[in-house]
Amino acid sequence: MNSINIQYHKTKIGELILGSFDDRLCLLDFRYRKMRTTVDNRIKMGLKADFSEHSDATIIKAKEQVDEYLCGNRTIFDIPLLMVGTEFQKSVWNALVKIPYGATSTYLRLAKNIENAKAVRAVASANGANAIAFAIPCHRIIESNGDLGGYGGGVTVKKRLLKLEQSHLDGQEKGTPSPLLQSV
Repeated sequence: MNSINIQYHKTKIGELILGSFDDRLCLLDFRYRKMRTTVDNRIKMGLKADFSEHSDATIIKAKEQVDEYLCGNRTIFDIPLLMVGTEFQKSVWNALVKIPYGATSTYLRLAKNIENAKAVRAVASANGANAIAFAIPCHRIIESNGDLGGYGGGVTVKKRLLKLEQSHLDGQEKGTPSPLLQSV
């Protein structure tokens, strides 16, 4: 059976789990989120692989980029990503990647961006199923009324991430996302 290398990484916003498969990041998520088992099982089944606690160059680079991001020194992740999910989920995640650092969007706008304005609830569900936090910035999606909505790392962490991005935009140009994407 194939292996997905995983490592845990403690940060100031919580403990993360990172996973790589075939030199691409397929998992960057909160270790103790509510949907942990569901997300992990989707990735394992999609890649026909199991988790193995080993490090590799992709995980090392991802840890560095997460730390840089959380310190306000990185606006774009440039690690090759491997999205594992349905075609609909991947369309939502691809749309998320286009939301610039420091900006927010809504579930409705995201649904319109994928040309499916009536799929707001499905878009919200796909957003919540995102397994690659920060690099696929699901924390940048808020409700149409301005409320923050949910987040895998918790609403308090979502609020901190949005404030972090806003505070580091002063004097900087907003980043244009350009990750190297591949999906399964």
